[in-house]
Amino acid sequence: MFTRSELRAIPLFATLTDDALDFVIGHSADIRLLPGEYVSHEGDTTRALFVLVEGALDVLKVVENEERTISTRAPGDSFGELPLVLNTPLAVSFRASKPARVLRLDGKEFKGLPESARGLATAIEASARERIEGLQEVATSPAPPMLTVIGPQWDDATYELREFLDRNAIDFDWITPDGTGKDYPQVRLRDGTVLKNPSTRRLAEALGLNCSPQKSSYDVVIIGGGPAGLAAAVYGASEGLATLLVECEAPGGQAGTSSRIENYLGFPYGVSGGELAHRAFEQAKRLGAEIVVTRSAMRIDPASYTVTLDDEQTIGAHTIVLATGVSWRRLGIPSVDRLRGRGVYYGAAPDEVRSVFGKDVFIVGAGNSAGQAAVNLANRARAVTVLVRGDSLEKSMSRYLIDQLAAKPNVTVQTKTEVVDVHGETHLEAITTTNGGPIPASALFIMIGADAETQWLPHEICRDAQGYVLTGPNAPHMERQRFFLETCVPGIFAVGDVRSGSIKRVAAAVGEGSMAIALIHQYLAQLPITASRADAAAPPAAARS
Repeated sequence: MFTRSELRAIPLFATLTDDALDFVIGHSADIRLLPGEYVSHEGDTTRALFVLVEGALDVLKVVENEERTISTRAPGDSFGELPLVLNTPLAVSFRASKPARVLRLDGKEFKGLPESARGLATAIEASARERIEGLQEVATSPAPPMLTVIGPQWDDATYELREFLDRNAIDFDWITPDGTGKDYPQVRLRDGTVLKNPSTRRLAEALGLNCSPQKSSYDVVIIGGGPAGLAAAVYGASEGLATLLVECEAPGGQAGTSSRIENYLGFPYGVSGGELAHRAFEQAKRLGAEIVVTRSAMRIDPASYTVTLDDEQTIGAHTIVLATGVSWRRLGIPSVDRLRGRGVYYGAAPDEVRSVFGKDVFIVGAGNSAGQAAVNLANRARAVTVLVRGDSLEKSMSRYLIDQLAAKPNVTVQTKTEVVDVHGETHLEAITTTNGGPIPASALFIMIGADAETQWLPHEICRDAQGYVLTGPNAPHMERQRFFLETCVPGIFAVGDVRSGSIKRVAAAVGEGSMAIALIHQYLAQLPITASRADAAAPPAAARS
């Protein structure tokens, strides 16, 4: 977290008033980089102001497929003005050449600068124009958000709407009213329409999201929109199968809340779970998959191969792919669930991470998800404490994350520690651990593993003792050997984290989702189908055995 004296030493902030400096301090991420780490990449469209506070950055440009250093930046230099002001991609990349410290002020916070800081906004606008030669006047005002959410800070319904919008990558503003009342939350759309206390489905429909299947039968019905389900949708649609994906919340599943995935093939600098999910979502739609959100599968009939949705709508299927993933394991403390969404969070979604600027936060967990969240939160929070039940991180967290945590000066790891209670009336104020307490806390992020929620599946789909779906050689069968990802019911497949024995990695889930489509082709080739698969009803169960 920056101080007034640190910022006042930078020419860009030297003339700001104390209240303006405090605004910048309270809304800026304090990013610390090791040599070789990137702060931004050529082509990025992230709207944010960056200022180098300490160290040095190389400015790199791809020339003839080779990244070359074209200049360097010294403390006090700013960058990111073009995306921020002119809404154009970054023309270069910025990489630390020595240990560096960078201030990042996101576009929404930049728009909210107090009137006393208008000189800063003017200087940034002028700098943006100086960086591009020959560019004609362009509009500098950003487009208004798609909608504005109006609701109290600690209101459960307001939190649910914000979480839904954030997970679905929908740009919105949030206004907290002075009081509370039954009329909140409200959503004001760009065209002036006001929705009072809408459900997520009502909001999704108002935004034009697809909430209802368009056909009565499909070649493949995929239940769950995490990495495995999205991969199945991409490959199913690209290979000509009539494909439907049903997702109850937002594309990406649990992985979609990950702040940074750094070990996924093809992204050498890492990618956020939300960005990866959004790209896969758009790819699946472009290839022809139909994706519906805010819908849940309530029942599967293994005799008729039908899926019943939460409004009793029934969808026919030739094959079904279970990609429901897992849900965060609860801590099992009543006070924790009472404050969920009001300082206590399962996972670390981007909207929740943005709320911790300059605060003291705690993370419960010792896996990669907890490590990724801690690294990300450390750039914003004043202090991050990771609470670990065991005696070390080595058994459960990847080495690259352990090393990154060790390099963060504001991250502390406490082993042999558990949370036993949380405190606060309207929101989290403190926690109690096995080491004593209460300890003041602004946020508690819980990532202690996950469980498969498969109780709704019919008994014909066999599961192990923990509820994970059995497939392939592990699935009991009567008629023939099952395909590797096929359940004990012919034509019903399970992929990703919900499958018994799966490797809990994004890459493995994507691989299984794509593999399932190859196996589905083999399965469908055995069926006596004469009509168009996209329009015909599901074949009788006898034909599937």
